[in-house]
Amino acid sequence: MPEGRRPEDGVLVIGAGIGGLCLAQGLKRAGIPCAVYERDESPESRLQGYRLHIDALGIRALREVLPDELYARFEATSLRPRPTVVRYDDQLALQSVVEFPEPGVNVNRMTLRHILLSGLDGVCFGKRLTHYDSDTDGVTAYFADGTTARGRVLVGADGVNSTVRRQYLPHARIEDTGLRQLYGKIPLHERTRSLFDDEMHAVFSMILGPGYTMVGVAPVAHPEPFMTCSVGLRREAIGLSDEELAGLSGERLREFALKQVDGWHPRVRAMVSSWAPETVFPLVIRTSVPFAPWVSSRVTLLGDAIHAMSPAAGAGANAALCDGAALAAALSEGPDEAVARGAIAAYEEAMVTHGFAAVRESATNGHQFLGQDPLPV
Repeated sequence: MPEGRRPEDGVLVIGAGIGGLCLAQGLKRAGIPCAVYERDESPESRLQGYRLHIDALGIRALREVLPDELYARFEATSLRPRPTVVRYDDQLALQSVVEFPEPGVNVNRMTLRHILLSGLDGVCFGKRLTHYDSDTDGVTAYFADGTTARGRVLVGADGVNSTVRRQYLPHARIEDTGLRQLYGKIPLHERTRSLFDDEMHAVFSMILGPGYTMVGVAPVAHPEPFMTCSVGLRREAIGLSDEELAGLSGERLREFALKQVDGWHPRVRAMVSSWAPETVFPLVIRTSVPFAPWVSSRVTLLGDAIHAMSPAAGAGANAALCDGAALAAALSEGPDEAVARGAIAAYEEAMVTHGFAAVRESATNGHQFLGQDPLPV
């Protein structure tokens, strides 16, 4: 920590997802004290998915915040897929190929998170925020274990269920998209590699069936080669409550997913049956709803805490990384200076513009391919 800088002079980041950690790396690079508090007990406590596509904007954000050694590790563990999104019908007849003008990389979500955690001393797990108090000099965070922390600025990077957002912007709405996804991993070896055409080693391949059911596949290279494979469908097609679905074992979830693709091409069914059972989990897909601007303060938000979206545009992770890098730049002269000169307000204006543009794009794609409920007015 730079001489004369104390923890209470710095930034409190609530949430150790990739957006919050990107911010923390950027603040460390700028010499700004920072502490990160995460409610999960460890980075491996909760599954959120296995693959992220990091586009040109996300790559630029990581280059801005990471030291050279960590950025080199990011590059070394990334996979450059075919720069396309490919669409098939349920019998694997090719329907369309969309080229990416600026190809990005596919990464293992957990690998990227560990890279972003590297070198950060002030990350505390098992710290669930209950509320905060703010005054003219700073913000105090209160945690469920009875401890507190004091900083000049508090950032809610705590995801779609953000405690910070609920207190700071109680009128901000999160809605159910009507979509559910089952995620799994397919290890790539001699038997399973033949399931995938060369064209499927792309940014993403979607196989669309009746009733807005989709199987999506994408390659990942680290720590071992595998294919992510998800089954997306409308909640009405499931016939189970979210609680009942979450209570199923990996084996049962795989069996349930296979029923959803009954009658599809045998190779598609073989993809789903090749899921490693211990990797399978369900996810409820929700989205933020755009709302009016607010008056900026010493509290702000980034990523899914403010502009959660369905994965239908592949934009959520990149938006969070861009938020983290942009907010780190805004705070780089110090939190008090950022408040005084309106840098936080400027960050929020730009963040809301690009974040909710991605929300709308995701909703449009999700409605077209999966029957996502329209964004409420």
